[in-house]
Amino acid sequence: MANIRKLKKAVDSQVYEVISDCFTWTELNQGKKSEVVDGIISDAVNLRNELINRINNADPSADPKGVKAHYQLIGKDLASGIDSLFGRLSSVSTKKKK
Repeated sequence: MANIRKLKKAVDSQVYEVISDCFTWTELNQGKKSEVVDGIISDAVNLRNELINRINNADPSADPKGVKAHYQLIGKDLASGIDSLFGRLSSVSTKKKK
């Protein structure tokens, strides 16, 4: 099982990367689709809060395999959530201007 502290740091650092890229995109593209990027930032913060809450509220009375599976699922959800957020940011960046 991964160290809980390292898992929390991974959540924070990966969500920070998404938010940082969103701010960079906003600075480079002043006034263009900023409300969409603001939504991505909001979803990133919500993902971070949800994952940290799930990490903090693991059932200590569960069997060790159940606890390990719980944290593995959080890791998978982190990877898929971050991938989804970066995909949304990428789609905003590559849409053709009309």
